Amino acid sequence: RREACHRLVYMQQEDSWDRDLLLDPAWEKQQRKTFTAWCNSHLRKAGTQIDNIEEDFRDGLKLMLLLEVISGERLAKPERGKMRVHKISNVNKALDFIAGKGVKLVSIGAEEIVDGNAKMTLGMIWTIILRFAIQDISVEETSAKEGLLLWCQRKTAPYKNVNIQNFHISWKDGLGFCALIHRHRPELIDYGKLRKDDPMTNLNTAFEVAEKYLDIPKMLDAEDIVNTLRPDEKAVMTYVSCYYHAFSGKQKAETAANRICKVLAVNQENEQLMEDYEKLASDLLEWIRRTVPWLENRAPENTMQAMQQKLEDFRDYRRQHKPPKVQEKCQLEINFNTLQTKLRLSNRPAFMPSEGKMVSDISNAWGGLEGAEKGYEEWLLNEIRRLERLDHLAEKFRQKAAIHEAWTHGKEEMLQHRDYETASLSEIKALLKKHEAFESDLAAHQDRVEQIAAIAQELNELDYYDSPSVNARCQRICDQWDGLGNMTQKRSEALQRTEKLLETIDQLYLEFAKRAAPFNNWMEGAMEDLQDTFIVHTIEEIQGLSTAHEQFKATLPEADKERQAILGIHNEIAKIVQTYHVNIAGSNPYTAIDPQEVNAKWDKVRQLVPQRDQALIEEHARQQNNERLRRQFANQANVIGPWIQTKMEEIGRISIEMHGTLEDQLTHLRQYEKNIVNYKPKIDQLEGDHQLIQEALIFDNKHTNYTMEHIRVGWEQLLTTIARTINEIENQILTRDAKGISQEQMNEFRASFNHFDRKRTGMMDAEDYKTCLISMGYSLGEAEFSRIMSIVDPNRMGVVTFQAFIDFMSRETADTDTADQVMASFKVLAGDKSYILADELRRELPPDQAEYCIARMAPYTGPDGAPGALDYMSFSTALYGESDL
Repeated sequence: RREACHRLVYMQQEDSWDRDLLLDPAWEKQQRKTFTAWCNSHLRKAGTQIDNIEEDFRDGLKLMLLLEVISGERLAKPERGKMRVHKISNVNKALDFIAGKGVKLVSIGAEEIVDGNAKMTLGMIWTIILRFAIQDISVEETSAKEGLLLWCQRKTAPYKNVNIQNFHISWKDGLGFCALIHRHRPELIDYGKLRKDDPMTNLNTAFEVAEKYLDIPKMLDAEDIVNTLRPDEKAVMTYVSCYYHAFSGKQKAETAANRICKVLAVNQENEQLMEDYEKLASDLLEWIRRTVPWLENRAPENTMQAMQQKLEDFRDYRRQHKPPKVQEKCQLEINFNTLQTKLRLSNRPAFMPSEGKMVSDISNAWGGLEGAEKGYEEWLLNEIRRLERLDHLAEKFRQKAAIHEAWTHGKEEMLQHRDYETASLSEIKALLKKHEAFESDLAAHQDRVEQIAAIAQELNELDYYDSPSVNARCQRICDQWDGLGNMTQKRSEALQRTEKLLETIDQLYLEFAKRAAPFNNWMEGAMEDLQDTFIVHTIEEIQGLSTAHEQFKATLPEADKERQAILGIHNEIAKIVQTYHVNIAGSNPYTAIDPQEVNAKWDKVRQLVPQRDQALIEEHARQQNNERLRRQFANQANVIGPWIQTKMEEIGRISIEMHGTLEDQLTHLRQYEKNIVNYKPKIDQLEGDHQLIQEALIFDNKHTNYTMEHIRVGWEQLLTTIARTINEIENQILTRDAKGISQEQMNEFRASFNHFDRKRTGMMDAEDYKTCLISMGYSLGEAEFSRIMSIVDPNRMGVVTFQAFIDFMSRETADTDTADQVMASFKVLAGDKSYILADELRRELPPDQAEYCIARMAPYTGPDGAPGALDYMSFSTALYGESDL
């Protein structure tokens, strides 16, 4: 194929000569001299030469000799006759030989050459020069004229005032010729003394040095080049090609240097990527290390306000501090995958991050962060619930303690009073009955004391911050209660001792006391219940409280009848006193309760009922608002949750289906990514609703199975999945381009992979992969299959990804640099020595890559080493090995 391309190039060049048969006189002169000198440079190897190019080739003998010298082949035996037919036969033999080399001769016949046609003769010689002097020039996949021009540009690039763009005016100042000589033989020309404004000196210097030291005949005249507006391109090309062939040995060194530059550039880029990964991983791990202790701090607060501030700080962390780190983690994984792909493509070992900085280490650290984050949020909410419960219990304790203390006020003095010693019989009996009523009242208050102690115990168990004062007050109440019990027992015994002396009892007072006491307790309990605070979390709970309150109000008419009956007893006592003029000293001896107190407490109960009604109505409204917030959150979450799941499934299908080229798939995925990012406002809106729910202290939602944590995790997984899938497609494009895989081959690879990916997981297990290879014509034994699996599944996971599949398939035919090739290239630069010198590296390589090698090459320790010798063999091996440079 390459030879055919060369033939096409020369046919086009010959056509261009045919279209310009009328040569410019100046150009013809330059061509005549240049072509004559070029022919003589070869004919002198056979011991002859020509003087007149159109005359000396007319008989065909020297033409055939020239072709034999430059081709190294024998032509047909020439005709030695002097007749025209003999000359034409010889010239035809030469032209047939040229044509046999794949060169098409247009408008050039043997008759014109025999007749001495100068233009045709020059055209024929130019065709020979193209075929045998220029055709085989090849520089970086360019050949012939373009290759020669590229060679000149590369060699003269470091020289100022030299800009080779063509083979005519770019050479007029002579600096191009001097630069070529100086680049390869710097000792022959002092380039620093040359001036661009002195072309005659520059040209003559180059021509003379080339003829004297490089065995390149003088084919051009400095005057012709300087005085011609546009020097003849063919003459200049012919002369420059002599330079190329003279320095062809140097070309091998340049090729070797280019190969080394290519390898070093890849190595430098990979090292930078490794440094970037290490820094990004260190920064992310350091942030996680600093954040986790904060999330694991469980120091409780004593007030609800302080805990609410902690909750607000946690929300700020979720909204502001964590999202950028999620993006950094995703970017870190993308950079790692890209680096590993580049290392595989350049036949380098896989990158192994520093200890503790693997992607799995970062994922584990991230999992620990999210675990601490979840635990911290749960702790915050539980602490808020605990403080709310503590406030309620503390208030309840204070209310019950205050009621009890008010009831016990004066009871000790009453029980210690020795009034029975001077009382009459009726008074003693009254005192006895009064004491019995007090004992009944005392027993009725036993439940309240037990409730106070139980509340204090619960406050201690919940770690209430003011537990010492609660415990002290509870202890005072319990001690006082024990004292009251003892004093009650003692007074009862004293009254019983004198009971035999006392027989008269006022039955009405006793009845009043017995009925008033429980009624009074009922009213106190009712007032306590009506003033009791309540905590509910659902509509059903507040409805239950409202129902209970309505049932209580239904008992008020019956209670009012009891009140009227108790007051009727008191009125009966007054009637008896008035009717019989009974002399009663003091109040009812059996109870401290009087009608005024009963009426006052009754009025208080009637006053508290509407207040309780209003509190229940307000709480009902609050619960309705909470229910609205629940439904509002649920309506959005029930849409967003399935949407995220659907997108995850669609991305999974895109990554395994073959719709268009990889670029089409990449464009499709990026459009998907854009659509997903545009969905972010709905996530933010849901976050806002979730914040309202938390501020309202709503802890459950029966309308949806999705929590905000589910949505956040799903959203982060969706963003990570689309970014990872895009990265996989980009790596496939990188692999395709680097390995020279066509789109059709890539589609065939994907079709084969999808066919044998029977579980549709994006990975083939070992058996499916083996079946796939057999279907593609591989003859596999167990040892060969184990070798292939060690390549595509180095971690022994038992599965083969699509990336590993195409890496293996492309590697079968890929042409990659190896350590042996790089070592051979260094050997060329070193002149076949076992070591290389720093000056040799600086001369052949660009400055930055030369210094890169010098800094990393170990000193050469062989017996034949020179001072400053460097070991390029171990360096070449290290480029492809596991050791650090």
